[in-house]
Amino acid sequence: MTPAPAPRLLTAPDIDCVDLVRIFRTKDVEVQALQGLTLRVDRGDMVAVIGASGSGKSTLLNVLSGLDQVSAGRATVAGHDMVSMGRSERVVFQRTSVGFVWQQTARNLLPYLTAAQNIAAVIAIAGGPRGAAREKKVDELLDLLGVGDMRHRTPAEMSGGQQQRVAIAVAIANDPAVLLADEPTGELDEATSEEVLGAMRRVNEERGLTTLIVTHDPTVSDQVRRTVQIRDGRTATEVVRSTHIDELGDEYAVAEEYAVLDRVGRMQLPATFTESLDLRDRVRLTLEADHVGVRRGDDGPQPTAAPPSEPAAELAAEPATDSAPPTPERTRGAGA
Repeated sequence: MTPAPAPRLLTAPDIDCVDLVRIFRTKDVEVQALQGLTLRVDRGDMVAVIGASGSGKSTLLNVLSGLDQVSAGRATVAGHDMVSMGRSERVVFQRTSVGFVWQQTARNLLPYLTAAQNIAAVIAIAGGPRGAAREKKVDELLDLLGVGDMRHRTPAEMSGGQQQRVAIAVAIANDPAVLLADEPTGELDEATSEEVLGAMRRVNEERGLTTLIVTHDPTVSDQVRRTVQIRDGRTATEVVRSTHIDELGDEYAVAEEYAVLDRVGRMQLPATFTESLDLRDRVRLTLEADHVGVRRGDDGPQPTAAPPSEPAAELAAEPATDSAPPTPERTRGAGA
């Protein structure tokens, strides 16, 4: 009998990864794609994971979707333990708990079926409603994604953007808890990409669907509340976006960038910081009342305050309090 997943507590994250390690081995080579990655995505959140090619973001997505297994660490998705999951539970998980959108249309849609038939097939496989109830659900999903007029068209009769929006409808036809997307706008132009991302954001807002988008396109990050950057198989920085209203009633956006501090106290300084201050090899740390100072590890005594010719990189221990008005400029701080 397939074990049931742990109940999805309202306070529990839908995606919770702690110290993930994934090692690929061949006869003579060992590659660490994930090197202690930690990531938390709360229920109903929409998060973008960005990184250069080879940073580990696609490996992370394969682990979260049940297509790959980790070498070490802990990963939970929608109440399912991805490390101890057996084959039968994995099948149930992929049918009912997660939806997936690939970059390539051929992996999302069956070319000989219409848009409606592609969606109906997923509903049937997931054991969903039949007859008129199924037809109604198909129409609701197509309308939600703004492609109701594509109902009777095959993928070859759609544009790239229309294909991806139908693919999103297919991915959520099984009413998943989590939607995963691998470069969903990678083959689209800028205007079409905005349409597809807008459709994903609408699904996230109207259905409260936890959504994780993996991409190397930095413009995608402007469409989500949180952006997590992966570097060398670890989460390196996060950008959190919020809106504020000033004393005149005008709304403006604020984006704050944080370094990610893992459980054992490791963090990655942004390359712009280390390069501008010539930080390399060893550095000196000083603990102050409300921050940690990071200075070059040159030999010899260090002054208590950095001279004008040698600036210091200081990492704020926490973001500004509510008493300090937010600014629309990006700031860097240390995030937990």
